[in-house]
Amino acid sequence: MKEYIEERAINIANYIIENNVTVRQTAKEFGISKSTVHKDVTERLMQVNPTLAKEARKVLDVNKLERHIRGGMATKEKYLQIHKG
Repeated sequence: MKEYIEERAINIANYIIENNVTVRQTAKEFGISKSTVHKDVTERLMQVNPTLAKEARKVLDVNKLERHIRGGMATKEKYLQIHKG
């Protein structure tokens, strides 16, 4: 694996852990696709630093469990704004 890809995977994992962010937020911050973020954390990082990969995966798993709640809150806010305006 290329060194810059390994380095990116480590940086992505650290960012996810430190900021407790989603794949989408991470992708936007790094200017890459969600697929790349996911592949870096779940596959590539396991080869480079399995411990870091597991920590990042914990954050992503919590986000995955909570995403339906965030989606519902976003929809609620959307309709509240429509009714105000």
